[in-house]
Amino acid sequence: MTRGATVKSRQPNGASSIYLGKDGRWHGRVTVGVKDDGKPDRRHVSRKTRAEVTKVVRELERQRDKGAVRKAGQNWTLETWLTHWVENIAAPNVSENTIDGYRVAVNHHLIPGLGAHRLEKLEPEHLERFYKKMQEAGSAAGTAHQTHRTIRTALNEAVRRGHLTRNPATIAKSPRLEEDEVEPYSVEEVQRLLAEAGKHRNAARWVIALALGLRQGEVLGMQWTDVDFELGVIRVRRGRLRPRYQHGCGDRCGRKPGFCPQKINVRRETKNVKSRAGQRPIGAPDELMDLLRRHKEEQGRERALARDLWTDKGYVFTSPVGEPLNPNTDFHRWKDLLKAAGVRDGRLHDARHTAATVLLILGVSDAVVDAIMGWEPGKSARMRRRYQHLTSRVLKDTAAKVGGLLWGTDEPAGAIALESSQSPVPAEMVVHVARLGERRVPFLHREHAAEVVARWSEDWPDHAAEVEEWDRWNWEHQRPSGASVIHDRVPERAVVFHARAVFLPGGERAVTGLPEQWSVPAWDFETDRYTDRASAWRTARRPGTGQDVEAQVRGTDKMAVEVAFVEACAQAVDRARNPGKYGDTDEW
Repeated sequence: MTRGATVKSRQPNGASSIYLGKDGRWHGRVTVGVKDDGKPDRRHVSRKTRAEVTKVVRELERQRDKGAVRKAGQNWTLETWLTHWVENIAAPNVSENTIDGYRVAVNHHLIPGLGAHRLEKLEPEHLERFYKKMQEAGSAAGTAHQTHRTIRTALNEAVRRGHLTRNPATIAKSPRLEEDEVEPYSVEEVQRLLAEAGKHRNAARWVIALALGLRQGEVLGMQWTDVDFELGVIRVRRGRLRPRYQHGCGDRCGRKPGFCPQKINVRRETKNVKSRAGQRPIGAPDELMDLLRRHKEEQGRERALARDLWTDKGYVFTSPVGEPLNPNTDFHRWKDLLKAAGVRDGRLHDARHTAATVLLILGVSDAVVDAIMGWEPGKSARMRRRYQHLTSRVLKDTAAKVGGLLWGTDEPAGAIALESSQSPVPAEMVVHVARLGERRVPFLHREHAAEVVARWSEDWPDHAAEVEEWDRWNWEHQRPSGASVIHDRVPERAVVFHARAVFLPGGERAVTGLPEQWSVPAWDFETDRYTDRASAWRTARRPGTGQDVEAQVRGTDKMAVEVAFVEACAQAVDRARNPGKYGDTDEW
């Protein structure tokens, strides 16, 4: 080294640097960490003066030392982050019902309203103005609050992964949510509901809701293995999930998946309840167990009527062909029941409020109430306050009256009957009932009942058939369930054509030893929904047979049935070869 030479100092590895560039601007570089590929993550800033760039460099160093530097990589917008979060992070890790709620909040509210914001530029004020606009546009406070919870959860994940340094949703004021006071149904209203429910299928479903307070999913997910008739106990183990459909027609029908004639449910039917408190045994009154026994017998008659179309999955409450009830359909049945019974409108969940209030008024201990309602011990004081509706209307119902809430032990059975004007026949009229084997079909006129008995005897000569006479009160309160419609004409005779085939996992047709096609006489007053259609078909995985798939067709037009049978077999072969495509996994 020559004398007078200038020694150029070198900054240590990882140190920040500030220098004047050839472009006349001052530049700074700060090492804030390591990239995914192992190279130093060195951030660059540029300003007009040295003082300005020095200030920015020092701020970056402070953020680095606090661990608050935003992660390098993709520059997220709120839309791209929410889309990535809901489909790739949330969907595999939360329940089906939860992800449905997330998707609605993200796709219908957050992305249209806020999606263009840069993720790191989103401010609490943006969110607060957005919630206000939602409610001014007609959204309920509960919807805005759910949207707030969704974005808070999504941005918490962005902070945890280093895409944000803070979560603006935790700072923003959430929409004010006031809990509406729900007035439980009175004793008289419950009795009218149960009197009306007794005229329809699955009457026990509403008794369980009003007597035991089970949630909708818990009732619809109940199976016969959960009912212990000897001990008088119902065990709550699982909940029914909302179906999610895909086209089974190759998207040729032009309808939404849920309205496709060959729709396929790609979601499991039930899931286990989410907590230990939710998995609980409940003691049921003897009257309710007797009602469940009668319901099981009626279900056996429906199974015989559906014949080959019945899918035996073991559910307590089913469609006419053995499938579990759809929660949406169940909700509309509740609304129809309220109207028919002349009871004020209310949510299906209000039945649960009614049951909880009854338990609290009767003085049942907190621990027992928690166990019946499925509340977490030690965390349920707020829930009890929420459900303890000590309104003047309920206080007027004494404990003795509540004790006879469901079956009216202080009055004769059926004393809470519908008024005369609501009856399908005048009070003085006799109901003429055609007894066809184990079935009873009511008529206004004796000659119609006699003609049906004669026709039925021709089709089934080995079965007993006769005309019975019932007075109106006996028919309304002691008739078999599912026979509420009183006919004023003779139904037409019809023939129903059937076709059936079974396919092994590889798509090969199985030899079952049963006929492939046959026909049977039917009557249009039967509750079976397939007797009035030219053709209807379905494919189903056979329970207890691994991946065997069955194609079933039924209808009143022989040619239409034969055409539908070809299409049903084609889908059954594809389903047998590709079970995952149709959701036929072993855990379902």
